[in-house]
Amino acid sequence: MTQKSYVGLTSAVSDRLDTHNSGGSVHTRHDRPWQLVVSLEFAHAESAVAFERYLKTGSGRAFAKRHFT
Repeated sequence: MTQKSYVGLTSAVSDRLDTHNSGGSVHTRHDRPWQLVVSLEFAHAESAVAFERYLKTGSGRAFAKRHFT
């Protein structure tokens, strides 16, 4: 298993994980299998998008490393 991480936004977590693990996503097919480490639910889509953007920044990656591994 690789040490790569994936941050994404979906309303169907299980289906999205299945897509990644079946090779259905060009960007993640070479790093299979993927394992779900954390899933967060937000009351508002805008909050989810903002947190996703944050996690893709340097400080957001550091936050994820500290809190999600």
